[in-house]
Order: sequence, then structure tokens, then C-alpha cells
Amino acid sequence: MNKEDRNRAPLYEMLEQYSLKGNTSYHVPGHKHGKAYEGSAGAGFLADVMKHDLTEITGTDDLHHPEGVIAEAQVLAADCFGAEESFFLVGGSTVGNLGLILTVCPEPGMILILQRNVHKSVIHGLMLAGVRAVFLDPLLDPASGHAVAPAAETVKAALAAYPEAAGVFVTMPNYYGMGSDLAPLARVCHDSGVPLLVDEAHGAHYGQHPALPAGALACGADGVVQSTHKMLTALTMGAMLHVQGPRLNRGLLRQRLAMVQSSSPSYPLMGSLDLARRLLHSQGPRAFTAGLAAVELLRRGLAELPRFRLLQPAAPLQQTDMPPLRGAAYSTQDPFKAVIYDATGVLKGFELQRRLEERGCVPEMSDDRHVVLLFSLGSRAEDALRLLAALRDIAAEVPSGRCYSALEAAAAAIPPDNVSTWNIFVEQAVSQPVPFSLKPVVASDTESVPLEYSVGRIAAEMVIPYPPGIPLVYPGEAITESICIRLSSLAEGNAKFQACADPALQRIVVYNIQKGGEG
Repeated sequence: MNKEDRNRAPLYEMLEQYSLKGNTSYHVPGHKHGKAYEGSAGAGFLADVMKHDLTEITGTDDLHHPEGVIAEAQVLAADCFGAEESFFLVGGSTVGNLGLILTVCPEPGMILILQRNVHKSVIHGLMLAGVRAVFLDPLLDPASGHAVAPAAETVKAALAAYPEAAGVFVTMPNYYGMGSDLAPLARVCHDSGVPLLVDEAHGAHYGQHPALPAGALACGADGVVQSTHKMLTALTMGAMLHVQGPRLNRGLLRQRLAMVQSSSPSYPLMGSLDLARRLLHSQGPRAFTAGLAAVELLRRGLAELPRFRLLQPAAPLQQTDMPPLRGAAYSTQDPFKAVIYDATGVLKGFELQRRLEERGCVPEMSDDRHVVLLFSLGSRAEDALRLLAALRDIAAEVPSGRCYSALEAAAAAIPPDNVSTWNIFVEQAVSQPVPFSLKPVVASDTESVPLEYSVGRIAAEMVIPYPPGIPLVYPGEAITESICIRLSSLAEGNAKFQACADPALQRIVVYNIQKGGEG
């Protein structure tokens, strides 16, 4: 593909050209290019978006049967991201995850191997497909206390135990930008003749600059879902699904995507996907220059502010006398995910986030220890300077009692494995198959109990700390003492929860003892 083609944005260009024609709309949407809002509050806010808000009419193509500008835009996306074929998603990475699971597990009862700490959309996909899930224990990085992905040896053992498995599904990178080499996992999967599916929602930018980790496709993954709106520049809900190789039924995948995506996809959203791709195609690695410079400025500033430490790639922190907890897991770090913590331990992650927000610095998320600050190709030096100023102000406002050296701070950075909502482990490295279905929970079979009395009971609801949206508990799962302690700790830290009846998590819904439960 030549440079001139890569500098085009055919879908966006169609939207621009159509808006200039001045046609009269006798079709949906009902706002009629925004005319319905003329003279009303919000007209200015909506005007530019609505003039590009079209539907499937002559010349605009159809996402579910692309033959024109959408088809061309997806071909350009495949070239940019190194795929054989790419699909635009208008429901975020969620619909990509659903589409992949429904494709590789087309019949209820099929087995899918996946790590336990997956996004809620993956759990929903298991339910929709009626999957029997074999959960794998993720590796834990001993330096940070964060879980990443399963080891290749664990995946190999699972495939040997369940040779009928339809595929393997992992998440890389995690919410903290931490990752490891996916190539060994891809080789293990391909040796067994199954596809490797990757939720790469936070890695759409991977492989686009030498300072960034390699992407999942380059490591051999067969199906990769990316949230183009998270770390790149598309509108929120804009995502892509990239595929390569012969292991995915692409005809079935198209049909599954049509099932889970709107039949009236947003053209402004699709246009933003086209523009996000064009920015990378036209600028190449230069697109990341300013953002990486901002991150480097933050790094240098934190070196002069030893109280607040930056989570670094594995090597510097793992050179300690601490024994490994579950094996080395962390070999790559997204430089755009600045994960900081108070090395003195005075400020927990949730409290540090609150104090940053009071100063106009709004983080992506926090956990018991860490705060995740997301930079991108859109970040600038002033963003790093403002953050550093806020941290200096916080350090002056909340004395630590002493000043930690860099060595002491590194030693203090080794927390237990319950600091993060990303960490969900299984009792064994490879679980027994867990059946999922759409069978609803019958209210008369359940009761609400105080959280502290839930140990040993079977959960009848899903409990999802958000962000990052990783279910700590799903219906049919036994509530262990460690899970109960984790939930209590998060509730005390004012974490936000989804899906559970009591958002404060003082109580939890469980199955009646005589009824038991099923996944």
C-alpha cells in the first residue's frame, strides 16, 4: 500500500463531502443534520457531530456488508495494524470479545481456556455462548503485586488436559500497562491447533513506536481486540478487531459481529476510527513524540520527589532478596501508563486519587496502593508539570514523617497480592470446567447476607469493581475467605462496584444453602 493511500481517510472524507452537498434528509436520524436543535440549548455542541451523523443510504456503505468506503477504511486499518483483516467496532472492545467467543464456541458446552482475571465482557461472552470455562491462574509479579497473564507452561498443561478446547483467551496488557511476551503462548496454542485470542483493549498503540511493546498480532495471536478510543484517538466506544491466519472462521465471525453490534452504527464514531488510523499511517512513530516526552518529563520529576514512586519495568524492582511469589510475570511496561504510589505508605491509592482530583488531575483509576495515570500521544509537557506540582503540594500537605531513599522506596514497593482489583486467582493453576449459561438467578433461591458472613456460600450475583471491570465474583462461584477479605478491603477504600445489589457491598446476595448454585 503506497503512502498516498495511507494518507487518506475514505470514510471520513465521504462524511465531509456529503455534509457539503446540502441534501435534504428524508431518512433517519430524526434530528435532520441537527436542524431539530436550532435555537435550542446544546445546538452548538451537537452541530458538528450531527451534520456527519448519517445512516446507510446511497454512497455511505454498510458496516455489516461493506463494499465501499467502510470496506476501504477497514483495509487501510489492517495495513496499519499488521492484520490480514480488520473490523470496525462501534460498541467498544466489548463487542469484539463477545464476537470472538461466539465464533470459536458456536455451540453450548464447548470448552474455552482463559485466565481468571478477565474483563466482565468476556464473562458475559461465556454466558451468551454457554461455555464451559477452564480458568488459568495468572502469574503474579512479585515486585508490584499485580497479576498479568498465565505462563506458557500453564497454557500447555491446560491444553493437554482439555484437548477438545476451542481456543485460549488472554488479556494483554493489563490495566496497569504491564505485560509479557505472548509469542510462547501463541506457539503453544498453534502446536495444539487452536487459536490464541487476545483482549488487547489497552494496547491499540503497541508496535507503533520503538519505545512501545510489540503488539499481540506481531507475537502470533489469531484474533486481537483493541479499544482504539483508549490509548489512541477515536471517539469513546470506537474499537477494532484484527484477525490473521486460518484458525478463525471469518464468515461466522462477521455473522456474530452483526448479532452483537447495532444495525444502525454511528457514522461519526466510524469516521473517528478512520481518522485515528490515518493519524498513525501518516505520521508514523512521530505521532508519539510529544506524549513520550511528557512521560519522560514526569519520570525525571519523580526522581526528584522520592516519596512518590513510579512503577518501573520488572528488572530494576525484581533485583531484591524477596522470593518470587508465583513466578516472573512482568517483562514489558507501557510507558504511557504512569503507575505511582506513596512509598511511605501513608496515602493509599484511593486517597491519593482523591487528593489529585481535588487539584484538577483526574487519574484513570486507583487500587489499594497504586494510582494509574494515563498518558497518550495527545499528552503534552504541561500535563506532566501540572501533575508534578500537584504531587509536591500533596507531599507538603500530608507529611510522611521521614524521607525514603530510592532503595528503601523500592523495598517498600513489594505489597501483598491483594492490592489490585486485577488480581483474581484460582485454587489450582488449571481449574475444572466451570459451566456458564444465560439461566437467570431465581430470587426465591437466594438471600442477602452481611459480607462478613458470606465465606463458604455460593454467590448469586456478580461483583465487579469498576474500573477496571474484572469480576471478583460471579454467580455460582464459592466465596472464599481471601475473596471476602478482598471485597471488604475494597469496600472500606470506597471502591466503586457494578452488578451487585448493594453498591456499598455491606451485603452480598448468595444462594440459599439448600439450593446451592450453578454457573
